[in-house]
Amino acid sequence: MSRDLFIGQFNDSYKPIMDGVGVCVENYARWINARHGQAIAVVPSQPHFEDRDEFDVIRFASLPFLLFQPYRMGIPWLWPRTELRLRSLPFSLVHSHTPFVAGRMARRVARSRRIPHVSTFHTKYRDDAIKALRSESLAEIVVRRIVHFYNTVDSVWTPSRTTGETLREYGYSGEIVVAPNGSDMPVPTDAELAIYRRHGEELSGVRPDEFVFLFVGQHRWEKNVQLIIHALSELGCLTEGERRRRAYRMVFAGEGYAADGMRKLCGETGILDRTVFLGRIVDREAMKGLFARADLFLFPSIYDNAPLVMREAAAFGLPAVVAEGSATAEIIQDGENGFVTENDALAMARRLKLLMGQGELLRRVGKRATGTIYRSWEDIVGWAVEQYQMIIDRFV
Repeated sequence: MSRDLFIGQFNDSYKPIMDGVGVCVENYARWINARHGQAIAVVPSQPHFEDRDEFDVIRFASLPFLLFQPYRMGIPWLWPRTELRLRSLPFSLVHSHTPFVAGRMARRVARSRRIPHVSTFHTKYRDDAIKALRSESLAEIVVRRIVHFYNTVDSVWTPSRTTGETLREYGYSGEIVVAPNGSDMPVPTDAELAIYRRHGEELSGVRPDEFVFLFVGQHRWEKNVQLIIHALSELGCLTEGERRRRAYRMVFAGEGYAADGMRKLCGETGILDRTVFLGRIVDREAMKGLFARADLFLFPSIYDNAPLVMREAAAFGLPAVVAEGSATAEIIQDGENGFVTENDALAMARRLKLLMGQGELLRRVGKRATGTIYRSWEDIVGWAVEQYQMIIDRFV
């Protein structure tokens, strides 16, 4: 593969406010820079934060995005020199991960440099637009603009087949390439897993004998976190003998607008004393500890298309419980490499109660998850670079 490649990765979120798409951008840039050429990340400014990545990060002006805290809204026209600098760089191709501010910046750079523009559709934007604008008609205008954007780029990617179906529902009819996400967490050895497990216990404050449920992600109601809370409250119906044999603890890692509401709901449902809210975890080593210590990963989100945390959990042999009909269920074979439950608190509670007593099954399913769900970012980006080269060759 040519070491002359120079790729720009553009997105509307990045450190220290990291979500799955931000992690995706970071790993694309890291592995291109390490193995295939040069890469930079072009992302919103973040006051009082120092970039320490092994690749260049170019920031454009931004302000707090009040409708979607803690994200920031790009206003690149405030720093016009940023775009002038971008148009002078020797890009081979630009890759945007958003149809909004950073995506349009990438499009302008591609047109000025006469180079190809790849863009990945990651998110159910219609749902976000309805929530923010409180109007389905206004949300449809946003969706039409999104479809128009993807009609103007040279290659459209989605991280899963289901995500592509969402874009089709929006009205896009062009070609779609499925470009799956990876994990930047290597599969640990047994010795490493034991060390991480101890670190996870220290971080979360759980006891060695407690069964640990884990959720990692933005604390938003769209993630279906209320289903987790209500299901766990139903576990309060365990008999006294069952509770003595297997105490449980729920660990939430992340931040978001619903965090306070989640704590309140835990109090109202009587599980607050069994719940740990760790807030945002930026340290990836700390996150490894959480995955290593947990017994089940709960991710019943209907909103997410291809969450990276599923692959991260799989790296540690941690089986996931997902909701029936969700995009995440696309990669789960129930009872083989994970578990699929009805999108109902009582049904989920019954399944969790059963699984808490089947340690051997959880270990077997977790091992299968490592073999079937886990994919390294190094491999994913290697595949992406081959696609880039083909797109560049066709473009010329």
